[in-house]
Amino acid sequence: MVKWDGHTHTSFCKHGNPAGLGEYLERAAALGFTRYSVTEHPPLPERWVDDEGLMAELAMGMDEMPAYLDEVERHKCAYEGRLEVLAGLELDYLPGAEAFTFGLVDRFGERLDDYIVSVHYLPGKRGMRCIDFTPDDFREGLISYYGSMERVVEEYYDHVEEAIGIAARLPGGTKRIGHVNLIEKFRLVLPPIDMAQIERRLERLVPRLAAAGVGLDVNMAGLRVPTCGRSYVPEWFLGRCIDEGIAVVYGSDAHKPEHVGMGWEEYARAAAPQA
Repeated sequence: MVKWDGHTHTSFCKHGNPAGLGEYLERAAALGFTRYSVTEHPPLPERWVDDEGLMAELAMGMDEMPAYLDEVERHKCAYEGRLEVLAGLELDYLPGAEAFTFGLVDRFGERLDDYIVSVHYLPGKRGMRCIDFTPDDFREGLISYYGSMERVVEEYYDHVEEAIGIAARLPGGTKRIGHVNLIEKFRLVLPPIDMAQIERRLERLVPRLAAAGVGLDVNMAGLRVPTCGRSYVPEWFLGRCIDEGIAVVYGSDAHKPEHVGMGWEEYARAAAPQA
């Protein structure tokens, strides 16, 4: 099993940490990782969410993209032979704005090795709403808009299915669907989600991922989120994906250096071949 952290962030993340990329990479190397994907949040369309303060925290500006890629390239060279560093992005599925995403990839794709496509936004009150901002915002902007948690969950997985299609169209590099159960981030403080509904929707994803040649970000960040307390990829679903030949990659979703490697042991146990 390649020890690969496939989902990480940097000081270019507006809701992250000012630590330099080298601090993340040093921790990864010390923990025995041999491959490391830097997958920063890329720019978003102007006024994507109707909250100026939140908008400023979500993603880097378009003018920062060259500097971000230069930074990754410098570290890729500096760690050559010690740690394989991949330049990547955590693209958002942007319903109705897919052209923005592909325009970004057309512009910078030659410098990219790895892609994650994630669902962070759903239509809600006053436009697009961020599903992982705060529990109160989720209640006010999404549950009140859709009328029930069940309907929010259905909308979320509909968007995940669309995101698989976007990932399949990306050129070159490796590509994965990010934190497939991010909808559970606030599960301990919001109305409960019917687990049978989640299982039904996740089962639908397996043949879609396999047919599209899109992998799975086995995102362990939920373990450190107090309102979640578990991985964003259920073990049974991880096993189903492995059985179907879908590429699975551990992701710490590190937003500070000490996050690198968190949850690796749980991932390695769950992903190990069964006797």
